[in-house]
Amino acid sequence: MRIGIIGLGWVGTSVAISTLHRGVARELWLYDLQRELAEGEAMDLAQGSPFYPRAEVRSVDLARMRECDAVVIAAGRGGTANETRLQLLRENARIMRDIAHALRGCRGIVVVVSNPVDVLTRIVQEASGLPPARVIGTGTMLDTARLRHALGARLDLEPRSVHAQVVGEHGDSEVVLFSSAQIGGVPLRSWPGWSPTAEGEVAEGVRRAAYEIIQRKGATNHAIGLVTASLLQWTLRGERRVLTVSRVQEGAFGLRDVALSLPTVVGADGAIEVLEPTVDEGERAGLLRSAEVLAAAYASL
Repeated sequence: MRIGIIGLGWVGTSVAISTLHRGVARELWLYDLQRELAEGEAMDLAQGSPFYPRAEVRSVDLARMRECDAVVIAAGRGGTANETRLQLLRENARIMRDIAHALRGCRGIVVVVSNPVDVLTRIVQEASGLPPARVIGTGTMLDTARLRHALGARLDLEPRSVHAQVVGEHGDSEVVLFSSAQIGGVPLRSWPGWSPTAEGEVAEGVRRAAYEIIQRKGATNHAIGLVTASLLQWTLRGERRVLTVSRVQEGAFGLRDVALSLPTVVGADGAIEVLEPTVDEGERAGLLRSAEVLAAAYASL
């Protein structure tokens, strides 16, 4: 498999090393507007080749990214500690449109990581002309991982044993689906020692996680690198996993022409089947509010 990464800041380089360690790519192509940065990262990563599954790493021109089986877009400006993801929109939207135009005719899938990921996923899909299923935002995959980590820590359980999801915007209007959260088939709300009063605190912790990290180290990169590498592996291997990825919606919950995260079957052809999870009335209302926030952000452009 040939994977391309556009943008080699904190996030792009974390995606690159995580992808190499997972053994997803036989060829890893790198591009950055700063050509020497891409060349240097390619050299650095290539020299570590004895320690990851065999892969060729090199820098290429942007136009060549159309030849990849999957292209990851991690370009654009990252947020600051006091800046919401949507505040990045206008600057990063221009960058995304330019990249998407260069990717017209791309034969693979496109994975959008840059923030605000939902609005940018819609922009890339429209500007590239690719079908909605083939332009995937990492969306709330990271938020869902943060939620499972938080619940696992509270309940003294391995996070992979916790089945709970975050949907909607990857951002301040995201919605945690506590009503359907389960552990081994047992509803979270029936778990011994769990109190619904903890739900607000957990949800706020998940929502604030990126701000807390950025305040301390300037960026979030390792967890999203792992998320993206996993998404690439499961997609390119056609594993048909259900993941909370973002894509332009075409009818789920009555939503259209807005990109946000819902549980979605993801396989070799992309994000092909969006599911409608069971939600309570509050969660449904929250999801629709999240869609309104994202639609308004897009309209502001």
